[in-house]
Amino acid sequence: MAGTSLGTRLYRQIKRHPALIPMIGFIGLGMGSAALYLLRLALRSPDVCWDRKNNPEPWNRLSPNDQYKFLAVSTDYKKLKKDRPDF
Repeated sequence: MAGTSLGTRLYRQIKRHPALIPMIGFIGLGMGSAALYLLRLALRSPDVCWDRKNNPEPWNRLSPNDQYKFLAVSTDYKKLKKDRPDF
């Protein structure tokens, strides 16, 4: 067992216990979903600033109609009006 790789050991365990296949699938799906959500937060969130020279404060350039939340339950962003000053 010392010289075998992780993939070989995993394949042997799946071959012996086929009930592990759904569990491994759901764990992989959860890890993939978490990775995609973190990527979305890093690229689409106004709290993250990747370009400090051209856009040092990205949260000030959001209009009230921009929906940056993942799920808006009761807010219709198309009907909002601007109620804050320009900086």
